[in-house]
Amino acid sequence: MADSTLHVELVAVERMIWSGEATMVLARTTEGELGILPGHIPLLGQLADGGVVRIDEEGGEQLMVAVHGGFLSVTEQGVSILAELAEFADEIDVSRARRALDNSSLTSDDEPERQAALRAMSRLKAAGEAV
Repeated sequence: MADSTLHVELVAVERMIWSGEATMVLARTTEGELGILPGHIPLLGQLADGGVVRIDEEGGEQLMVAVHGGFLSVTEQGVSILAELAEFADEIDVSRARRALDNSSLTSDDEPERQAALRAMSRLKAAGEAV
């Protein structure tokens, strides 16, 4: 019989974000939205820039984390999410993220400006704001 949870570790370059048991993980990869349940087949995916990772904790809580860049790995041991940048929804300054989005453009030819827009969108989505 398969376990009803999976071990999840979410790590950013600068710090450990979260580690624990979860019933499901949702993440956007460059190949599309991915839902991971206990017993999922092994895989490696590249996280889409400007994405959000949702972790449904064993106790019923949902964690929303803005992520920008990195990889997601599913093995028999669990799920590892290695992000370049990651922030919990409650750490996000919504007004600052909104200003950053207003001052940048996804369609810009300037790559740093486009990345800033993606990060701002990720932050706003994680915080439950309309984008």
